[in-house]
Amino acid sequence: DVPAWLKSLRLHKYAALFSQMTYEEMMALTECQLEAQNVTKGARHKIVISIQKLKERQNLLKSLEGDILEGGNLRVPLQELHQMILTPIKAYSSQNSSTEEHGRDVDSHHPSSSSSLLGSDGQGSDCKDSAAGGMQQHHLPGCEGESGGAPLPEGDLPGQFTRVMGK
Repeated sequence: DVPAWLKSLRLHKYAALFSQMTYEEMMALTECQLEAQNVTKGARHKIVISIQKLKERQNLLKSLEGDILEGGNLRVPLQELHQMILTPIKAYSSQNSSTEEHGRDVDSHHPSSSSSLLGSDGQGSDCKDSAAGGMQQHHLPGCEGESGGAPLPEGDLPGQFTRVMGK
């Protein structure tokens, strides 16, 4: 939900700019590109920093999982998870990963990934089903309380999020 994320950053006036981008385009934004779109200097800086934080979510989730397994306080990890769930998260499928690894255009295989970031219609039950399948597949090995389990592929943010919630 990009509009809600932008509103939480107090940058909702730029929602129209983001409505024309795919998730991948948003994640690759630079200050120069934002300057060309007449985004103010302060907002450009804030957007680039916020996107960098989005890129670091997988590592944060791994760290949170470790903290939970060490028996620490759950308040901080739960607060982090709450904040993370309010950020834009792309549905994961193994097809996305293999397509990106081979350098092909993801958008040509997944119409929903080329749809507007603001539209929630593009993510129908198919996306939810594939995400749920990924959750089940990756969630089960880690149920015993061990830190390992099956390693999740890079980019499987929903699977990692679910695994942390399961701990």
